[in-house]
Amino acid sequence: MKRETKVTAGNLGRYMLAFCKWVLAAVALGAVCGGVGAVFHNAIDAVTELRMEQGWILWLLPGAGALTWLLYKLCRVGFSVGTNEIFKAAGGEGHVPFLLAPLIFMGTLLSHLCGASVGREGAALQLGGSMGCNFGKALRFDREDVQVLTMCGMSACFSALFGTPLTAAVFVLEVLRVGSMRYNALLPCVLSSYTAAFLAKFMGTKPMAFTIGAAPAFSPVTALQAAGLAALCGGLGILFCTCVHMAGHLLEKWMPNPLVRVTAAGAVMAAAVTLFGLYDYAGAGGHMINAAMEGSVPGFAFLLKLLLTALCVGAGFKGGEIVPTMFIGATFGCVAGPFLGLDPGFSAALGLTALFCSVVNCPLASVFLAVELFSPGNIAPFAVAVAVAYVLSGYFGLYGSQIILFSKVRQEDIEMHAR
Repeated sequence: MKRETKVTAGNLGRYMLAFCKWVLAAVALGAVCGGVGAVFHNAIDAVTELRMEQGWILWLLPGAGALTWLLYKLCRVGFSVGTNEIFKAAGGEGHVPFLLAPLIFMGTLLSHLCGASVGREGAALQLGGSMGCNFGKALRFDREDVQVLTMCGMSACFSALFGTPLTAAVFVLEVLRVGSMRYNALLPCVLSSYTAAFLAKFMGTKPMAFTIGAAPAFSPVTALQAAGLAALCGGLGILFCTCVHMAGHLLEKWMPNPLVRVTAAGAVMAAAVTLFGLYDYAGAGGHMINAAMEGSVPGFAFLLKLLLTALCVGAGFKGGEIVPTMFIGATFGCVAGPFLGLDPGFSAALGLTALFCSVVNCPLASVFLAVELFSPGNIAPFAVAVAVAYVLSGYFGLYGSQIILFSKVRQEDIEMHAR
């Protein structure tokens, strides 16, 4: 039975007050997160440039891991606290430590300075989520509103670091519970995301964007080519998620002490990069994504990056997995695409998008990512790749606290955590 809702002056007044509250709160939080995100973005660029100029800094990676662990220990924050805890807080569970924001800021800078194979989206989500959660508590918002502000902070910092505001907002709305978006958070997340992107750009940060050749005319052949590459990326996504989780479990089993674990992994990473000349695989590796878009990367690049990222993330180095995912997807697409008759640069873009969808289970955000990163004249091949990769990646994902509500292949409620 439908409940009749009468439109009254009182109702309109309450809607307008709620609208004004969220506009003011989202813009204010977006401005703060945008400023912090811009500083963070520029700091990561600066330490990355320093490391690339001074290769010996790689040997400080074991010390960087140990120092990060010590900072968390001194601040009484668990070393394993990360993006999953932010997801739980945004879903109304768990607690976000007040000091998580400065800790993830410093931990990620140390990781990038010394060459750990990690990204920065984990830091963005944790930094923004921590700021948003504590901002809401400071304003004495109720529990549900604090959850929305946590999502706003996540959107804002993600947007500031990547320069993809629409992707950031939709990603945060979509990633927590796949199949159920909180539309009450749409307005504040979009506002905070675009505010942060605008301020970050004003402060001199460059949005992540790539130039690719003209997309081929969409046809049944192109659709089959995109679907074939996406199917391979679905399998690669399963492999990547499995390796990251397995590395964490095995390292914890072999070395229960987190200090020993992160120090030993740092030493292995530094030795591997230095002895075998794998400098392109240290840090996030954004320059290799550019190389893939230009159609020229080694055939083994994606596999090396996958293994080194699993080692560093599994050991506890702070940063995240999304930029390495983009690296792996772009280099794999560049190599595999030509076997399917695709241009290597274009297939690199398809591979990046498809693998992103495979590991985060966010098809809408993945399509928007393609639009904001590549500005393709024809989005259809990307849409096909996203749809195929989403289904064939199964129920695997980078974030263990992510909940997948519905089956990917039939009308069935499953409500399970990503594997």
